[in-house]
Amino acid sequence: MASKIRASILFAGPLLARTGSVTLPPPGGDVIGRRRLDTHFLALEGLGAQVKTEGAFILQSNKLVGEELFLDEASVTATENAIMAAVTAEGETVIENAASEPHVQDLCHLLNAMGGQISGIGSNILRITGVPRLHGADYTLGADFMEVGSFIGLAAVTHSDITISQVNPKQLRMIRLAFAKLGIRWDTQGTDLHVPARQALRVVPDLGGMIPKIDDSPWPGFPPDLTSIMTVVATQVDGTVLIHEKMFESRMFFVDKLIGMGARIVLCDPHRAVVSGPARLSGSTLTSPDVRAGMAMVIAALCAEGKSVIRNVYQIERGYEHLTRRLRALGARIERVTVAD
Repeated sequence: MASKIRASILFAGPLLARTGSVTLPPPGGDVIGRRRLDTHFLALEGLGAQVKTEGAFILQSNKLVGEELFLDEASVTATENAIMAAVTAEGETVIENAASEPHVQDLCHLLNAMGGQISGIGSNILRITGVPRLHGADYTLGADFMEVGSFIGLAAVTHSDITISQVNPKQLRMIRLAFAKLGIRWDTQGTDLHVPARQALRVVPDLGGMIPKIDDSPWPGFPPDLTSIMTVVATQVDGTVLIHEKMFESRMFFVDKLIGMGARIVLCDPHRAVVSGPARLSGSTLTSPDVRAGMAMVIAALCAEGKSVIRNVYQIERGYEHLTRRLRALGARIERVTVAD
């Protein structure tokens, strides 16, 4: 089972800390290009682990000891593995160039509620003083800002009036700026976010009438997991925009499916696509290559004319719980069916 999903690599840190030994298969997950694991193992080796790669990943340690770590990339899961290994390691650990996404912050707050001592939460420098053991705690996870962004895009291109509850508006500031380039806005009141049905859906040029760009970067930049969503949203907006996905070299290859539906997209290279809209999309048979491209295909299908069939939906459901049920509650004509191979 661990070989099927990317997140299984997160067993490495806590199992190493708890048992001193762990053997893991290479993780699976989305087909979006090379996703290196070097940062994970360099961080764990810095805390005293021995790492072997013999078909599987074999990690062992007699004792984890705090150390100053400088991550060679601000990887979310590598940061999380280092945090979970360091929280009960002996002494102090400093993690520099740490990822600071909201889900990393949630993990730190949970561990502190369990007795951990982590400071610098929300920054790219974390200081962790090891404790002998953790205890149970109650903690409520925050909203998934990538799921919120997906539903904002869905509402805009289907001209729907949608309210999303229990969001954290501060986590959506860069996402708001990106959607504003496409003439899409929303209102917030407390933790409720309202997307009105009437949207401009018109590209707002940069100063001097230049074509605007939506590009991704580590937090607090625009999240790479929403570039697929923004690509399909841009197909329904009047004007031209450049989507620049800098972090994964194969994520943009799904756009050929959108082109087959009628989208006007020029894929310049593995990282950049020029999107001109609005385009009339037609229903098609599609296969989801990854969770976000799959959700982008769902959005495209819901604003297209005719019927679409999307296969490999387990990839989508890993990131969007009870998706068909919630979309039907919003008025979508969608059903999940099981077909023979």
